[in-house]
Parts: sequence; structure tokens; C-alpha cells
Amino acid sequence: MRLFPAFFQMDDAHIVIFGDGTNAERKTRLVAKTRARIFLVAHARPDWADAFGDQIQLVEPDHAAGALETARFTIIALEDEAEAHRAYDLARASGVPINAVDRKALCDFTIPSILDRGDVVAAVATGGAAPVLAKDIRSRLETLLPERIGTLAALAERWRPAVKEAISDETRRRHFWESTLRGAVAEAVHANNDELAETLMAEALARFAADLTGTETGPVHIVGAGPGDPELLTLKAFRLIQQADVVYHDKLVSAEIMDMVRRDAERVPVGKSKGEHLVPQDGIHELMIASARKGKRVVRLKGGDPFIFGRGGEEVEALREAGIEAHVVPGISSALGCAANANIPLTHRDHAQTLTFVTGHAQKGGVPDLDWAGLAKPHQTVVVFMGVGTSAIISERLREAGLSGDTPVAVIENGTRKSEKRGFGQLAKLPQIIEEHSIKGPALLIIGDVAGLPAEAQDRIIAEALA
Repeated sequence: MRLFPAFFQMDDAHIVIFGDGTNAERKTRLVAKTRARIFLVAHARPDWADAFGDQIQLVEPDHAAGALETARFTIIALEDEAEAHRAYDLARASGVPINAVDRKALCDFTIPSILDRGDVVAAVATGGAAPVLAKDIRSRLETLLPERIGTLAALAERWRPAVKEAISDETRRRHFWESTLRGAVAEAVHANNDELAETLMAEALARFAADLTGTETGPVHIVGAGPGDPELLTLKAFRLIQQADVVYHDKLVSAEIMDMVRRDAERVPVGKSKGEHLVPQDGIHELMIASARKGKRVVRLKGGDPFIFGRGGEEVEALREAGIEAHVVPGISSALGCAANANIPLTHRDHAQTLTFVTGHAQKGGVPDLDWAGLAKPHQTVVVFMGVGTSAIISERLREAGLSGDTPVAVIENGTRKSEKRGFGQLAKLPQIIEEHSIKGPALLIIGDVAGLPAEAQDRIIAEALA
């Protein structure tokens, strides 16, 4: 490493800032977020300093040496080159760490891009090489850290003395903090229920102090993984799979998303495919219940959204009947993700005022039990899940119910993933479209005028290019 990261303790500290211009104002605003007192070295107090009240004290340049004697660090934000070097020489003589704005050669330290979550602070630095890149990385971190993680850290700080007194063994204390800061206490804080978090913290400490933690039952999170693109995973879903002890996952969950699961978590495949049930549904219920009763953090990871043809409702009922708390985290449905990726608007003011989701799955190779007349009504979009195997029957029944064979259709396999396949055409030729594009599934059928819009747009582009 060319840089060694460290954090200054700012309680009861004072900081010296040289300058009264824009750069000095920016650095002052940053430092003023702490509890430090700021000594501003300038000939006159600038107007912008009034916003910081008594936290800023003006120091005449002739008295800067005295201010530097006990400074935690100094920031030189002077425009004039000669003045900046005089300030540098003065600070160097005092042995104070120096940051000189836009003068890398004069810096003992650089000011990183800072992510502020109260008691949780993260910093990203490039040593001045690429500040914009550091800001981009910080922005990504901001999307990963829950907004109230600083509140959780503050709660931990309040309870630390009591925990140390109640649990003398260092290893057990670590297990306690892992249990609370990753479990129900953390969930309560993130849900903005601080009173519940305090209650749960007290209960957890009592259990650990009495060595009664072995039978603690944890909640189960039923999490939607979306259609496959890892960037479509929700922030809450990402946080939960990073904290999980065991993940029961479907085959529809992409490998890229499984790579995001906590490295040492147990991963149990329980997926189903046509004609193959790796674990029956009742068996999945039993596995989740058993793991939760062992106190494990359990995630049931499902493709798409758990409550849209995902049997999530059955799993919630089974868990609650067993007395286990169940939480559902929605995911982007494959219908929404796949359609958006193919530029197909599922509703459209001119083409579709109704949107219907149905399953094309049929028991024992029969005919899907659907309201064919209702599905054949005009000005709507019909999205069929699991309809590849029954596509010929779907095409035939819809046409018999009055839907034109010329109705546009789209077939999308592995939507949003690198292996995505798309086929467009007309309802009458639906089975042929699937065969021509070698689509096996999982795939969605989108039926309605909106399925023809991408093709129409492409035709317009070609026509304009040839005109």
C-alpha cells in the first residue's frame, strides 16, 4: 500500500484551516460535521463562516503558529502559491499533519471521499490520483449500506459496557454481537423501530448471560432474487444474503447472484424444473423450519418475486403454522424484468389497458385451466409463465376464443441474463417461434399488441436509414 488508512479522533480536537475562499469553505463544511473546533486563518472572517457559528474562530495570520501548536491537523486552502508555501513551512515547523488543497507534493495526508452514516464512516482514497473515481466508489457503497446502520452502531456503543459486564468470555461476546447486529435487533433498527430493538437487545443479553442461546429460533426471510441480472437484486435482498447462515435456493436463481451470497453460508439447492423436483415443497418447509429452530439466519432465495407464481404464500403459511416469524422481500418479477430488457411496455395507453399474469403449467400434460375468453379480450397484455411446453395449446385455445392469429407475441428465455434469447412473431406461429429459436425454458410468453412494438420500432429505424 502507498496509503495507510487511519481515522482522526475529533472529539475535543481543534483543526486549523488556512484560507477564506471556495476551497476553504468546502473543507470547513466537511470538518464542521465533526465535533472539532475550527481555527480559520484569514485576514477577515468571510461571510460564509457565519453559517457555522461559534464552531469557527478567526485567527489572524500573524497568530497562526500559536493555533498550530495543539492542532490535530491542518488544511491549507490558499490560492496564492507563496502564501500556501509560507503556511506549509509554519505547519511543518509545528509538526502538524498537513493537507494542502491541489498541492499533492505538500500533503502528509489526503482527504478521502467520505460516506457518513453517523457512527459508521467509510472512506475511499486514491492518493489524489483520481478523486472522481473515489467518489464513484463511495456512491456504490452508499447503495449497499442501510441508511440506519449508524443508528445500529450507536445502539451497540450504548450497550457495550453492559455486554462486557454480563459476558466475560471474549468468544461468547463476539457471538453475541454477531447474533444481535446481524439478527432481529438489526432488523428492528433498519425498520425504524428503535424501541423494539432495545427490548430485543435486553432479551438477547439475558439469554447469552444465562447461556440459553442454543434454542433461540430465528426468522426466515423469503427473498425474491429477480430475473437473473445481479444488478436488479434489491439492496435489502443483497444485505440478507450477505448475512445468511443458510440459503435454500431455486434453480432459477442465477449463478452471478449466488456468487453474492456470504462465502461461508451453507447453500442448499431445492429447485424444481419440469418433471424434476429436487426437494418436494413440503420438504422445503421442513428444511427451513429445522434451520430456523437451530437459530440460523435462514434465507429462502427464489427467482423473480416470491409471490408471483413462486409458492411464497405456501411457505409463509407453513412457517407461521410452525410458530416461526416469516418476512418476505419482494423481487423484480421476471415479467417486468424481461419485458423491460426487451423494450416491451406491458401496459400502453394506445394498446393495452389491462395486464394479466397466468401460468401455462398444466397438470400431467393436460390443458391449462384458464379463462380463455377473458384472456382473448382486446386491449390487454397476457404474460404466460411456464408456457413453453403448452405453447401449442395456448395458441390454439386463444384463437378459438376469438383472439386473432396475427396478434403479436414475444418469447423470452433467460431474460436479463447473458444467455437471453428472444423470439418475436404472431400468435398462430407461437410453437414455431419457440422451435426456431431453440427455446427450452425458463421462458415467458408475452401476448398482445405491445409485443409487436419493438419490431415496429426496428422497422421504422431501417426505413429511415434507407430513405
